Amino acid sequence: MLAIIIVSWNVRTLIDRCIATVQASLADSGIDYRIMVVDNASTDGTTVLLRTRYPGVEVIEAGRNLGFAGGNNLALRRLFARNDWNARYVLLLNPDTEVIGDALPQMVRYLETHPEVAVVGPRLRYPDGTVQSSRRRFPTPGVFFWESTPLEWRWTNNPWVQYYRCADLPDNREQAVDWLVGAALMVRRSAIERAGLLDAGFLLYSEELEWQQRLKAYGRITYLPTAEIVHHEGRSSEQIPIRRLILFHRSRLRYARVRYGDRLAQAVRMFLLAAYTAELLIESGKWLLGHRRDLRARRVAACFALLRALSGPGNEVW
Repeated sequence: MLAIIIVSWNVRTLIDRCIATVQASLADSGIDYRIMVVDNASTDGTTVLLRTRYPGVEVIEAGRNLGFAGGNNLALRRLFARNDWNARYVLLLNPDTEVIGDALPQMVRYLETHPEVAVVGPRLRYPDGTVQSSRRRFPTPGVFFWESTPLEWRWTNNPWVQYYRCADLPDNREQAVDWLVGAALMVRRSAIERAGLLDAGFLLYSEELEWQQRLKAYGRITYLPTAEIVHHEGRSSEQIPIRRLILFHRSRLRYARVRYGDRLAQAVRMFLLAAYTAELLIESGKWLLGHRRDLRARRVAACFALLRALSGPGNEVW
C-alpha cells in the first residue's frame, strides 16, 4: 500500500537512523509497505550498511549522482513498472529525517479518508525541537529577487518572506497550502500517474515546488501538523556549500523561466550578477582591512564561483 523512496548521498549514519524510525513508526500499523533507497554513488559505505542491517530494503545503486529528482524518478519508474505490488501511496523521504511516533500511519490514514487530497506532509522540526518552516505559497515574481540573496540576508523578516512562508497562519493547524518543503511528502499514486514524474532538469532545489504545482491540479495539498518528523536540514548539500549556492540559483532561474518566461529569468539573472558583484566588493574590502580574513576569503570564493556560473557561456537562461 505504501512505497517509501529515500534518495541518499553520503549520509550513512543519518539514513541508518531514518530507516529505523520508519520501521518503528509502521511496526504495529497493519500497513503494507516497502522501502526503496536510491544511492547516488555514495562513498561512505551506505550500500554495505543497508544490505547488512536492512536486508528487506531494496537498494538501487544509481552509479552517479542523479540529484533529488533524478533519483526519485529512477525509483518511481521501477515501482510503476511492477505488477507484483501496487502501492496506492508514495512517500518521498529525505535520508536526514527521523519519524516521530505514528506520523506515517497518520499520513496514510489521512489520504485514505480524504480522497480529494493529492499530497500530505507533516510538521517538520529541527533536532532541538523547534518548528521548521515547511509551508509555502507559490512564489510571485518578487520572491526570486530576495530568497537566499543578499537582500534577504540584510532584511530577514520582511513582509514578503512572512507571506511566502505562511507565517501569517498557525503552524499547529491542519491547512491547505500551495506546496510543502520536500523533506517528507506522501503522494497519492493516481495523482503522480496523471501529473507525471519530477522534472529532472532541476538537479537540486525547486523540483518539489514545480512538481507540486502540477500535482495540485489533481488534488489538494495538505499540511498535517499532528504528524511530525525531525529534519536535519541540508545534511547532504552542506557537503558542497559553494555548489549548493550555485545549484539553488540555477534551479530558481530555471523555475522562473518555466513559470514566468525568459524575461523574468533574465531580469533575475542580471539582478543576481549585480548583487553578488556588490557582495564580492564588500567582502574583498573587509579582507583588505584584515577583518576575519578566513571567513572573508571563503565568501569571496563563493561570490567568484557564483558569478562565473551566472555569466559563463550557455548560462544566459538555465
